[in-house]
Amino acid sequence: MDLIKVVCGIIFKDDLVLICRRKPEKSLGGYWEFPGGKVEDGESNEESLLRELIEELNLKVKIKQHFFDTVHQYDNGAIELISFICETENIASESTDHDQLEWVKVSDLLDWKLAPADIPIAEELIEELKARD
Repeated sequence: MDLIKVVCGIIFKDDLVLICRRKPEKSLGGYWEFPGGKVEDGESNEESLLRELIEELNLKVKIKQHFFDTVHQYDNGAIELISFICETENIASESTDHDQLEWVKVSDLLDWKLAPADIPIAEELIEELKARD
C-alpha cells in the first residue's frame, strides 16, 4: 500500500492554535486534527496546504515554516503527515469536513481526542513551547 502524503497547518492566532473535529460520517469521525488534506499530483506541500485550507475552511494563512513530519499506519493504509506553522488574521467559522472548530492553547492540545497521526505533532509542539519558556 502506498504512503499517502497529507499536509496540515498548525494555525496560530495570537497564542491559540486551531483544531477541527472530523464529522461523524467521515473516517476518524469525532477525532480532532490540525486542518489540511491530501497532496495532489503536481502540487508542492505548501500549495496543497493553502488550497486545502481555502477549500475546507475558507481560511487564508501565511505559512511561516515547515514544522514536523510523522508517518502513521492506519487500518486502511499509511499516511505521511507533514505539518507547517502558519499564521492568520482571519477567523475560521465553518468547515466542509469538520463539525466543530476550536482555538486552544498549545499546552492543552493533548487534552483533546486527537487523531493518532496528529498526536506526535502536538507533542513536538508542546515540547518546543516548553523549551522556549
